[in-house]
Amino acid sequence: MHFSIPDTQECKEDNGSTYVAYNIHINGVFHCTMRYRQLHSLHEQLKKDLGGSTLPPFPPKKLLPLSPTQTEERRATLEKYILQLSQDPRVLNNDVFNGFLVFAQNETQRAGGGQDEVPIDIYLTSGQKVTLTIPATLQTDDLLEKVCNQIHLPSEMVYYFALFLVKKEENDLIVVKRLQDFESPYISQRCMKGLHRIMLRKNYWDPSIDQEVMSDRVGLNLLYMQTVQDVERGWVLTNHEIQRQLAALQAKGAKKEYMELARTLKYYGYLQFQSCSCDFPKPGTSVLISAGNKELNFRIECEDGSMKEGNFKVTRIRCWRITVQQPCSEGSPSSGSRDGCASLDASQQVNLELSFEYLMSREEMRWVRVNSPQAVLMSLCLQGMVNELLSHKRGRKVRTPNERVRKGSLSYVRRDGSSTHVTLNHTGENLPQEGSSQGSSSSQSPIGELSLRRLSERLSDPLDNRPSSPARPNGQAEHTTVENHAFNIMGDDNL
Repeated sequence: MHFSIPDTQECKEDNGSTYVAYNIHINGVFHCTMRYRQLHSLHEQLKKDLGGSTLPPFPPKKLLPLSPTQTEERRATLEKYILQLSQDPRVLNNDVFNGFLVFAQNETQRAGGGQDEVPIDIYLTSGQKVTLTIPATLQTDDLLEKVCNQIHLPSEMVYYFALFLVKKEENDLIVVKRLQDFESPYISQRCMKGLHRIMLRKNYWDPSIDQEVMSDRVGLNLLYMQTVQDVERGWVLTNHEIQRQLAALQAKGAKKEYMELARTLKYYGYLQFQSCSCDFPKPGTSVLISAGNKELNFRIECEDGSMKEGNFKVTRIRCWRITVQQPCSEGSPSSGSRDGCASLDASQQVNLELSFEYLMSREEMRWVRVNSPQAVLMSLCLQGMVNELLSHKRGRKVRTPNERVRKGSLSYVRRDGSSTHVTLNHTGENLPQEGSSQGSSSSQSPIGELSLRRLSERLSDPLDNRPSSPARPNGQAEHTTVENHAFNIMGDDNL
């Protein structure tokens, strides 16, 4: 995750006094506004849970009111702190850390209390939707499990899929981001401008996994619906004869046969991004990028109208990084909310750059830079492909819902100084097991308590994130460089 604190706000207490609050952005998107004492409370709870000696030092408190220069210094030191904190995999998987961020998101966006239940629609790629009633602060993985339980997807296949935020534009759907466990999907969707949907899509890159997923009726239906949509959108390369064959199979309802033919086609299983710009082969080049098959695929239109194509294999990418340029806003924040803090727009555009260092030949390394609002999603795709490569090498399998551990508690300190105590438990979902009957209908599972819990066993994180420097005063955060350990498994045959 890439954290930044590009700016601050002056807020008012109920008694008229003022305080400084810090606007926290995650992966280039505004997430929440927090006070110094809230971040200090989070630090103290993480010290208790993880041990203080392993955490970065927290910026010290000042006794006197801060001058503008001191406020800027504190903003920079708090950003450096949270950047360093987020480089620790134990922190990213920690109940307290993720739960605190969800509560801060809820308080900032005024989405209601933790026990308030709200309706939410989750769309399948076919356009069908699953409607659930959930707590407003339900985290992403909990919602994913509830959706999969509702559609009877076996538990061992749940984390082959993920929830994505997509935006409807004219006749197309643009994948904006993959929702993650530090956020509430309900709040994240509500804070975006325009027509956004939460959509269930597959979340793996190895096409050999298709066979396992297609062995289940629900899994087959999910893959089939997504593939039909990708073919119709032109993400999968076809010709008139292939289109005729696919249409005939679709008309017969021959889903497995449709999938077997589609899986032989170029760009099957790729995620295509919006057209953007890059500096390869020269600065300002317009490019269409897709991710899949252990590579980033670049398609460039030449001056004569022909297309040139290049593939950047993930095993030849030594490292990559995200650079975030926050927009500079003029004037002071509004004071329409009850504590005088402005509610920032989570969909506010920022300039994002993905840069990766690539082994062009045995003797040449080169940085390639891509400017795209989907740069963070590209980075997550790279990370997903690297994780799969290393997990396959180490013989690890995808985690399942029943492997998740729920424990402990957190105390969330609100901006007004009040606090709430939350037990970190999870209601769980009785998901169908392999071999169970999938044909019968069932009622919606009851919604239990607010869930704040930890991912007990992620794939061992192969990504060595180097701590970033503090943000610059103009809003540009220093990049975080991600080392690619899959680069080390490349042999001479790859060169």
